[in-house]
Amino acid sequence: MLFDGGFTFTNFLVDVFAVFMFVVWFWLLMTVIGDLFRRTDVSGVGKALWVILLIVFPYLGVFIYLISQHYGMAERQRERAEHAREQLRHMVGFSPADEIAKLEKLKSAGTISAEEYTRLRARAVQ
Repeated sequence: MLFDGGFTFTNFLVDVFAVFMFVVWFWLLMTVIGDLFRRTDVSGVGKALWVILLIVFPYLGVFIYLISQHYGMAERQRERAEHAREQLRHMVGFSPADEIAKLEKLKSAGTISAEEYTRLRARAVQ
């Protein structure tokens, strides 16, 4: 056993915290691996070196990747979200003009306020 004294509330909290930290680390590892393999600006050799680093030194590799690539990760995630939003708009058939027309109808009916209209219109135009 990790602790002397058997099953206590303190041992339970430590175990829950350890499981939580493992889940967080595993999620970060999957995020890093997913971002790494989606990148087109890194060669196959570069990806292989990152994978080796992530396998040999998993915690250190994740933290180094997050520190060195954080701006690029955020930008690539934003681009993927924008691309998915545009694909959804294209498949559903709604354009920003359609959304604005619906918002104007809601505003004239009194369903939404002027502030909500302005906020939602700005989001639709993005």
